Amino acid sequence: MPNQFKDKTKQEVWQALRDLNDAWTKGNPEQLKECFHKDMVAITATDRERLVGRDACFASWNRFAKTAKIHFWKEIDPQIQIYGNTAVVTYYFDMSFDMGGQTINMGGRDMFVFIKENGKWWAVADQFSPYPL
Repeated sequence: MPNQFKDKTKQEVWQALRDLNDAWTKGNPEQLKECFHKDMVAITATDRERLVGRDACFASWNRFAKTAKIHFWKEIDPQIQIYGNTAVVTYYFDMSFDMGGQTINMGGRDMFVFIKENGKWWAVADQFSPYPL
């Protein structure tokens, strides 16, 4: 998806989000270490407890990327809100992947919070879930 944002700051944030999602969906999850802030926190659809810190978040994303064969990933209708050095990115997603001998097609919603430190946008928080049934 081309960067549809005209505002330079939103373009930077969108590129940071795309780099993050490309890392785990296109088979190079090691790059997530360059996307996640050291104090990253996430609430996921598959972990009972929140994930705290870069290492915990990386381990979860990496585990999924290593066990799933991702066929398709797409962000839909993204919105970016900027508050100083903080950005909130929300979007819907569609994806298809193989896991446990099954092909799973799912959609959902995602909300990332990014902060800008030392000239770089870092993911500091994430919450995602599939669409309700």
